[in-house]
Amino acid sequence: MERYAHITGWGMALPDRVVTNAELSRTVDTTDEWIVSRTGIRERRVADGHDTTASLAVSAARAALECADVSPRQIDLIIVATSTPEHLFPATACLVQDALGAINAGGFDLSAACTGFIYALGVAADAIRSGTQQNVLVIGSETLSRVVNWKDRGTCILFGDGAGAFVLQASTVPGGVLSSLMRSDGSGSHSLVIPAGGSRLPASFDTVRNNQHYIQMDGKEVYRFATRVMASAAREVVQDAGLTLDDIALVVPHQANRRIIESAARSLNLPEDRFVVNLDRYGNTSTASIPIAICEAVAAGRVRPNDLIVLVGFGAGLTWGAAVVQWNVTIRPEVSAWHRLNRRAVYRLSRVRSALRRGLRRVEGVVFGQQSPEGQEPPRRS
Repeated sequence: MERYAHITGWGMALPDRVVTNAELSRTVDTTDEWIVSRTGIRERRVADGHDTTASLAVSAARAALECADVSPRQIDLIIVATSTPEHLFPATACLVQDALGAINAGGFDLSAACTGFIYALGVAADAIRSGTQQNVLVIGSETLSRVVNWKDRGTCILFGDGAGAFVLQASTVPGGVLSSLMRSDGSGSHSLVIPAGGSRLPASFDTVRNNQHYIQMDGKEVYRFATRVMASAAREVVQDAGLTLDDIALVVPHQANRRIIESAARSLNLPEDRFVVNLDRYGNTSTASIPIAICEAVAAGRVRPNDLIVLVGFGAGLTWGAAVVQWNVTIRPEVSAWHRLNRRAVYRLSRVRSALRRGLRRVEGVVFGQQSPEGQEPPRRS
């Protein structure tokens, strides 16, 4: 029997702090008029000292699980798409798994820059359709303010922080993620990059002094690339789903630049009111931009059951991708009050469980720590 991957839950999380264009104009050579005319952005959210990529991801994930009426213990896999992971390793997804109390879930991070959420959605849908996973949590989470040079007006005006999450569940009811595509062109990798911090340029005095741990972008090249691939990816994924653009109720693009979205609308010959645009309030939140936009579109009543939606994005790599989703929230079974109470108990107990497991590992270290991996006493120096 054929399996389908349905989006049954969605949630978002944003830092409290709002940074307006007027505030930015006091620290860099720019104005509100200049930023709005070139990008459409008026303000963005910026993480404070308590917000991290993982904490925003956990908040968005909990909202999505509540929406889907799914317990963390029912989740089989967690995929966190991010360009600003908590650490190089371990994966941010593992920190999210622990914080949620998702004791049965595997977890990994996915790095495809701003296209990451589209990639993660496609991977999750394929895993569900193949039968290897039943319930998958897909998260896009970013704290881009931590990797932006706030003295560079070419980049600091663009980016914001936030997180968005989907719960995907298997069903025999047709619908859900109907098609997806993932593309890349590494020949353009230089046009949008954080040069240092990896194996090629490890952190050093020189890399810090030269601002090589911040986002560097060739804006004109990225703009040309984006205006080309947004429309072509949307057309291709719609065709792969056996549909036409006339069937599409709504397009949810990556929220990078208002002019890029307007160019895509013209190329697709679609009215702009069929596009979701919220970058004026959040800026470019990279992997989080599409799920945040969908959450707001659902709340505003712009997405209805059985609507056909196109998600399309682009990013560093260079990468781009798209997906067609048939939105259908009617497949979820009724969930008991006990199930909901149990889910909240899992949240409350997750920290206790995590602390107990860390304590157990310390005890194991004391008991077994004097032995080598082969079970023998380690050699002593003469």
